[in-house]
Amino acid sequence: MTSVAAKVFCRVERVCRHLPVVLNTFLVFSITAEVSYLVVVEAPLEPDQKKTEWSAWWKLVHLLAQYFMLGNICWNALLFFRTSPSIRGVFLGGEGVGQGWRYCYTCETHTPPRCSHCYDCKVCVLRRDHHCVFFGQCVGFRNYRFFLSCLLFMWSGLLYATMMNAEVFIVILKEGVSLHSILLLLIPWIMLVSGQVSARAFAFAFIADTCVVGFLLVSSFFFFHLFLLFRGQTTREWYSSRRPYNLGVLGNMRSTLGIRWYLCWICPLIPSPLPGDGINFPVTGSLEPSR
Repeated sequence: MTSVAAKVFCRVERVCRHLPVVLNTFLVFSITAEVSYLVVVEAPLEPDQKKTEWSAWWKLVHLLAQYFMLGNICWNALLFFRTSPSIRGVFLGGEGVGQGWRYCYTCETHTPPRCSHCYDCKVCVLRRDHHCVFFGQCVGFRNYRFFLSCLLFMWSGLLYATMMNAEVFIVILKEGVSLHSILLLLIPWIMLVSGQVSARAFAFAFIADTCVVGFLLVSSFFFFHLFLLFRGQTTREWYSSRRPYNLGVLGNMRSTLGIRWYLCWICPLIPSPLPGDGINFPVTGSLEPSR
């Protein structure tokens, strides 16, 4: 009986671990589809411009822009998943154990500085930053570029979607600020279940709300990691106020994003080899935490 319960628990845990990825994928494609509908069907142009050549070019430019962002989000996310940041397959012997190395009793090996064990991934990760719940994988030395690029295009895409959905908020509030309009914006699910709004109005209100909330959430993550990137820190090092690997803004970007740091954010297919091996890092300050 205990073994059956343990198997059920493991399966439920495995399903729950993938739920954030499935939910994020659904939201990204839903927002893209809704914004595409706004551009193609309800483009905010004057009536006399609806059938002009300029209108067609206007829509084409908007569609190309949003699918360029969607393609970058999906491709960076795919490469993030396929690029393992762990110590598996990495030769850690080198010149032997040095300052900052620790022994991981779970992996049964010595691990280099900036490397730590993740109990979700069940392995030590090189230059581990954090375990991303939304992606279900650790952010480390080899996949940090794809994580940051994905955040960049998610941020720009949500900013674009929020601006396009501004008209949705205007339509909802055009008759004045009422209890009905406020509830539709705040709790569209309740309004749909209670029969107060149509499914179409609910879909527009829900996605518009999702764009705003998602933009604020992604903005906080994106700008925080930009802050860490410029300082040459990981999230773990930021907690302890350590900056022993700070190489200056340009040096930090090069060591994290690769030798083509100025181009790699445009497309994930642009090669940008990392200058280090994830094991040894130039030390420019004290390894001891200041607090």
